[in-house]
Amino acid sequence: MTEKNEEVVEDKNISDQTDENLTEEIESEADDLQVEPDPKQAEIDKLTEQVNNLEEKLLRSQAEIQNIQQRNARELQNVRKYDGQKLASAVLPAVDNLERALQVEANDEVSKQIKTGVEMTLKTLNQALTDNGITSTGEIGESFDPTKHQAIQSVESDEVESDQIAQVLQKGYILQDRVIRPAMVAVAK
Repeated sequence: MTEKNEEVVEDKNISDQTDENLTEEIESEADDLQVEPDPKQAEIDKLTEQVNNLEEKLLRSQAEIQNIQQRNARELQNVRKYDGQKLASAVLPAVDNLERALQVEANDEVSKQIKTGVEMTLKTLNQALTDNGITSTGEIGESFDPTKHQAIQSVESDEVESDQIAQVLQKGYILQDRVIRPAMVAVAK
């Protein structure tokens, strides 16, 4: 071989060795550069996840509290709206008795005075009921409404049209929009 060829072969061998050395060095440096998981970053990620979970729980709790407050407000409003229902239910039989007492004929002066007292008492009770949002239902000629009236019987009537109240056996009462007691009525056929 010639000298030139030997030099080229040697250069090539040196070049191959240099390439191998460089590759090893690069791999070694790459291994050194590979990022090991930073324990601080792992802790930060864990804490961030916990914060997100707690924020979600907080939002859900706040929404639940708001729903409870709204429900309580509605219930309180209903309690106030229908506050006098028990009292009205207890007083209505007395009103019925006073109305029946007024149907009795008063012949002498004492009976007339008693009847006048009963009328005044009934008027006062009816005014108190009205002032508290309680109204009566079940008037003759009124259209029959099964949500407000209880039909006891059907009767023939020339005075009112069909499906209207022909006779009131007992008045009904309504508090705001709630029926306390349905009117007992006879309905025209």
